[in-house]
Amino acid sequence: MALQMLLLTVMSMSVLAWNFQAEATYHPRQTVHHEHSANMENLLPENLLLEVVPKVLPEVLLEVSHPVNLSRTFYGIMFDAGSTGTRIHIYTFIQKDPVELPVLDNEMYHAVKPGLSAYKDKPEEGGNTIRALLKVAKKTVPEVEWKQTPVVLKATAGLRLLPKEKANALLDEVREVFDESPFFVPNNSVSIMNGTNEGVLAWVTVNFLTGHLYAKTRKTVGILDLGGGSTQITFLPKSKKTVFTAPASYIANINMFNHTLQLYTHSYLGNGLVAARLATLGALGADGLDWKVFTSSCLPKKFREDWTFGGITYKVSGIPDGYAGYKLCYYEVMRVVKGIVHQPFEVKGSSIFYAFSYYFDRAVESGLIDGSRGGMVEVRDFKKRAKEVCNKMTKYRPISPFLCMDMTYITCLLKEGFGFKDNTMLQLAKKVNNVETSWALGATFDHFNNLNIH
Repeated sequence: MALQMLLLTVMSMSVLAWNFQAEATYHPRQTVHHEHSANMENLLPENLLLEVVPKVLPEVLLEVSHPVNLSRTFYGIMFDAGSTGTRIHIYTFIQKDPVELPVLDNEMYHAVKPGLSAYKDKPEEGGNTIRALLKVAKKTVPEVEWKQTPVVLKATAGLRLLPKEKANALLDEVREVFDESPFFVPNNSVSIMNGTNEGVLAWVTVNFLTGHLYAKTRKTVGILDLGGGSTQITFLPKSKKTVFTAPASYIANINMFNHTLQLYTHSYLGNGLVAARLATLGALGADGLDWKVFTSSCLPKKFREDWTFGGITYKVSGIPDGYAGYKLCYYEVMRVVKGIVHQPFEVKGSSIFYAFSYYFDRAVESGLIDGSRGGMVEVRDFKKRAKEVCNKMTKYRPISPFLCMDMTYITCLLKEGFGFKDNTMLQLAKKVNNVETSWALGATFDHFNNLNIH
């Protein structure tokens, strides 16, 4: 019994140092998201599994003459500090044997609003939102595992858009909160993630959860992520022309399956849904906010109110004596997209893309898909619904006065920006197998085993 306890202790201390690959198995036994359960099992084929061994094997292991159960559960905590909210993802992994890959057992997810960037002048209050989410982690992770459970926060466009000194003040506050916590705080545990990594890691998450990383084929799905401050597109090109015609910075390499995958990926800072509203209104970087009123034909004629984003309040209004509707709105949002977004050669084909975040949210709010199930739509479906919303603004105003602008922007971004054809299929999803479709799971993999994205 003493020997077995020693072995478990060694496992407990060394598991975070193990070099397991990003293609870790997904075996959702009890995925938790406000008490929803998963019911699917996805396992990697044996021919793709790379042997996993501890970097240091204590000699005592060699003295064991009978099998010892080394199955162990361990955890990872990933904070997604976005522009409109902060989310915590608590992943539970099971390491059944030191020579097998771990399995993803479940996820606990919780979110608070607004995002950290809203506290740019009150970093202490921003730190309190992190403390509140850490309470969720304490309830989810057994106390005996706290000291071994890494806690990491990665901020995205909300902090990228802030002045450097204000962003750093917020990050320093989060570091203090982490240092007070009982969890393991790795080096560089608090940082602003660059846009390339955000897109690549979201691609890893979705293709892992959908099973597309399980086979040796190059059949994967692309991802479209629309946040508040930025938007990402990432896919594995099938055509060399896509790679050759893309700006060099749009091609990223990632080490997986003992091979280097070459991905097309880019993050457009300032082209997230909420930042695009500001750009459409002409309010991005504007002065005189105390007295200026920013108008748009994308808003109901009689609409006027104060609207806050990133801790700044803007006076916004429809055009009382002017015109409103889809055509005029499309012309306005075109300026935010045209000539800014690169059109990759390959998206004019028939590849399937998973679209999530605000793509999903606005599709649900406009009645395009069912919120509990998600759904498959064509790009033309966004256009059709955008026209309906914009031409019946009064009907949709209780849902959101910005719904016409948002749906028109999404349509314009897909068609005029990325260059998708009307019949391109989009799989709209908030979760896959009850795990959130975001970069967070991919980032957790990257933390445990550096994917060497460059």
